[in-house]
Amino acid sequence: MKDVERSRKNPEQARSRATVDVVIEAAAQLLEAAGERGFNTNAVAERAGVSIGTLYRYFPDKQAVLLALARREMEAFNAAAESLLAGGADGMARDRAIIRAFLQAFAGRTKARRLAVAALLAQADQAELAAGYGSTESAFVDAEGRPLSRIRAFVLTRAVQGAMRAAVMEGADFLLTREFEDELVGLGRTYLGYPRSSGGRGKPRA
Repeated sequence: MKDVERSRKNPEQARSRATVDVVIEAAAQLLEAAGERGFNTNAVAERAGVSIGTLYRYFPDKQAVLLALARREMEAFNAAAESLLAGGADGMARDRAIIRAFLQAFAGRTKARRLAVAALLAQADQAELAAGYGSTESAFVDAEGRPLSRIRAFVLTRAVQGAMRAAVMEGADFLLTREFEDELVGLGRTYLGYPRSSGGRGKPRA
């Protein structure tokens, strides 16, 4: 993020963390139900069941709430991706499982997601955006079993995630469809030289 941290108080205590979680969840619900026009700190506080003063203890404005929502989901996705790369895909190919985890982020709340991602892109610095790709950059090998170079890993991750992000920001109605997921999986596998039915590492899987 830019030099100034937008969250005023670091929620150390369990009660404070719980309050922050409630506010962020209320914001996601409000955005999905009412869109940007109905989104303000008073409405978020009311939906969360907290006073406006309590909300302002942790978030100086509605933009800070949006950023917190985006960061919460980014952290959740990174944690899910690390688990999948460690062998938690339950029989599904890792590349497909990671793509599906990204597509299904924000619990399918597409309006909330678009606004939160827009806030993150506007406020986050380059290092934070790059960190969002996490360990996926070095997770895969090509069809010959060779680790990807730094540049190839960059191109692959940005191409696939760039398409997903564009679908989010443009409000594409196919974001959560299997057809879109299949195309993203095929894009990555073709780039790596795998058949479209391969899992990107090890024997082919769907």
